[in-house]
Amino acid sequence: MIGYFKRGLQNYANFNGRDTRPQFWWYYLAVIIISFIAGFVSGLIQVEILSTIVSLVFLIPNIAAGVRRVHDVGKSGWYILIPIYNIILLATEGEEQDNEYGPNPRRTDKNTFDFENQQFQQ
Repeated sequence: MIGYFKRGLQNYANFNGRDTRPQFWWYYLAVIIISFIAGFVSGLIQVEILSTIVSLVFLIPNIAAGVRRVHDVGKSGWYILIPIYNIILLATEGEEQDNEYGPNPRRTDKNTFDFENQQFQQ
């Protein structure tokens, strides 16, 4: 989960390319946990600005991760603005073939993930 979270933050404002379901959902779970902890701490110390700052810090990375995830399904990033349908797209398995948004990130014969450097190798 930590590797996926780091990858999501490294692609902070990258709206190009594709993210697999595990890449998106593990990143999103980490953001939810951090937001929950920030909300709990801000409630304990009676300072609401802490949870607001955490929400603002993750705003652009969350949008970028959602757009890359929708690209994996073969749809435009604008589809994340459609309620309910965006959740369906985020949970749908990505296209097996390369699409207009990039190569298939799950293809093992072309790309391998180097966990030490946290990047795809070709």
